[in-house]
Amino acid sequence: VQLVESGGGLVQPGGSLRLSCAASGFTFSSYSMKWVRQAPGKGLEWVSSIHSIDGSTYYADSVKGRFTISRDNAKNTLYLQMNSLLPEDTAVYYCAKSSDKPPFQSQGTQVTVSS
Repeated sequence: VQLVESGGGLVQPGGSLRLSCAASGFTFSSYSMKWVRQAPGKGLEWVSSIHSIDGSTYYADSVKGRFTISRDNAKNTLYLQMNSLLPEDTAVYYCAKSSDKPPFQSQGTQVTVSS
């Protein structure tokens, strides 16, 4: 199983980023997936999930209305579109199967929101 996140970077408050997570080594379409994040000095925070069967999506209150999770099963890729970014969104973002527990094996991608 391999999950590789990308798309992070430095962005100004109010800006946007699109994170990607390339999956391999398992049948991606069969698994519900999630994004979690870890801000500096804080614990892991669940951000969003997407169901494998019907594509239902779920969001933490802190990102609802600003972030959109999606998946392309043909490309084995999970996405997180992040709009109206806030400084408090600064964190390392990880993708994982919804059933996975920390510690996560992937490297994550750093998102820094700062002027």
